[in-house]
Amino acid sequence: MDKGKAKRVAILVHHQVALFELGCATELFCLPRPCTDTLYEGEVVSFTAKAQLGLGGVSLQCRQVSSLMDYDLLVVPSWPTTPQTKGCSLQSVYAAVEAFAAERRQILTFCSGAFLPAEIGLLDGRQATTHWRYANTFKKRFPKVEYVGDVLYVWQDKLACSAGSSAAIDLGIEYLRRSHGYELANSVAKRLVMAPHRQGGQAQFVETPVSKRPDHFAGALDWALANLDKPIMVGDLAKQAHLSRRSFDRKFRQSMGLAPKEWLTQQRLRVAQKALESGSETIDHAAQVSGFESSATLRHHFRKAFGISPGQYQRQFACPDKAEDMCRE
Repeated sequence: MDKGKAKRVAILVHHQVALFELGCATELFCLPRPCTDTLYEGEVVSFTAKAQLGLGGVSLQCRQVSSLMDYDLLVVPSWPTTPQTKGCSLQSVYAAVEAFAAERRQILTFCSGAFLPAEIGLLDGRQATTHWRYANTFKKRFPKVEYVGDVLYVWQDKLACSAGSSAAIDLGIEYLRRSHGYELANSVAKRLVMAPHRQGGQAQFVETPVSKRPDHFAGALDWALANLDKPIMVGDLAKQAHLSRRSFDRKFRQSMGLAPKEWLTQQRLRVAQKALESGSETIDHAAQVSGFESSATLRHHFRKAFGISPGQYQRQFACPDKAEDMCRE
């Protein structure tokens, strides 16, 4: 693809496509917005000429295609969870997706969309996820796939799967972050009125009752985010939440799906990433503003989380002029 040319995105639909996940895909890749309108050209496509019927009887007139090779990114919003009759249309879909994957082009699946690459065998020997309600069906139908539960999304090289419903947006935002950096991802997240980055390891669902008293727990998290450049112990968080350390640990795991120390590290890494992406900060300064003890500690956690060093990340994503232009509102 030519440098500067918008990436073409195919959003593949089928009979009884889930409209929420389809909406997530079109919101992310079809809706014109100042920070992405020159980056993506999205189209809803189908391999049949007839209009596709969405849930609730909505009729969708899509562009008919016989190949996906004109596109750079494939999004599968949903897919049937039961085996389908292998007619000509289905065989054409399988062949097209296989050819697309063979070219190492990016594929994103939302919710039950993971069933499509799994049916073809693209997920054999890999990790994948889908909505928790389909977990047992998925594991029985695809024993060669390593199903991962209680996550928002799983990223495996050029094939990434999200869990159900709103996790589709999480995966889409993560794709934008990996492709263009935090500034762009934050800009899109802001327009969607959502958090810019929930980690893929966060639980799909948490049961957190509405508090009848002032929420000191949420206040403790806000306090931590405002003081990440300072040393923070888990005991400090518990004190801010007006809870014992044991009660705080238990409530934190129930609410956030991970340990407090892991959460703190994730938040520090986000601050470090933003500092590195500015292009003007040293690794030592990024470690300082994000609250890591030293640049060596930052390097350790950064490589463990992202598989690359802070220096490599900065060289890949630091582009202040471009980020400013893309995300100006």
